[in-house]
Amino acid sequence: MDSLWQWCTGLFANWGIVWRNFDYLLVGAYPQGPLGGLAMSILMAVVGIFGAFWIGLGAGLLRLSKRPWLCWPAILYIEVIRGTPLLMVIFWFYFFAPILMGHSVPETESAIVAFIVFTGAYVAEIVRAGVLAIPKGQMEAARGSGLSHAQAMIHVILPQALRNMIPSFVNQFVSLTKDTSLAMIINVPELTLAARHIYTRTMKAPMEIFLAIALLYFVICWVLTALSRRLERHLARYQARTAHGR
Repeated sequence: MDSLWQWCTGLFANWGIVWRNFDYLLVGAYPQGPLGGLAMSILMAVVGIFGAFWIGLGAGLLRLSKRPWLCWPAILYIEVIRGTPLLMVIFWFYFFAPILMGHSVPETESAIVAFIVFTGAYVAEIVRAGVLAIPKGQMEAARGSGLSHAQAMIHVILPQALRNMIPSFVNQFVSLTKDTSLAMIINVPELTLAARHIYTRTMKAPMEIFLAIALLYFVICWVLTALSRRLERHLARYQARTAHGR
């Protein structure tokens, strides 16, 4: 009984460490210090997916171009980045950017740029696949109505393709949210680094601390995945109504 009581007491004490530092896991030292923790992870993921969308949209459309001087640079970017670990991309921008720019670049900005460039290559493939999934007759009909290729792509093809890409974008957002944990390697104060700071400061409850951040990641990713499934169902109903209307 004594050993059981000691085990229970130690368990509650360990989770008490997590609870007392829970605000640090959520926002870091903010407002007394810089923003960190889960809030920083979500911020990097949101900014990263927003920037990656525009880079990926441009690269995906360029890859579909029949002009080699437009197509091949996009292919080179996509294949090189997709064939490189994200950790290496983070190191590129963290160590090489100061050499190229002539001044130091903050860790958070370096990580965000790395996330944008890395995720943009995957978004480009989503865009390419989404555009190719649209029947060729759509482009032919648009061109037959007097639109140029660019106008047909902007006003006819892309609106349909982007609507079908939304679930894939959400899934990429989920992946990027988890990938933000790699930013700890360059000392960005995101959720994983916040957990390490708590353990370094207390030297207790490592299992409970890292289990807590695993649960936080799970909750965020579960919400985003549920949103993706809901969007898929909504798009399926919308497409069914559209097809029935025709």
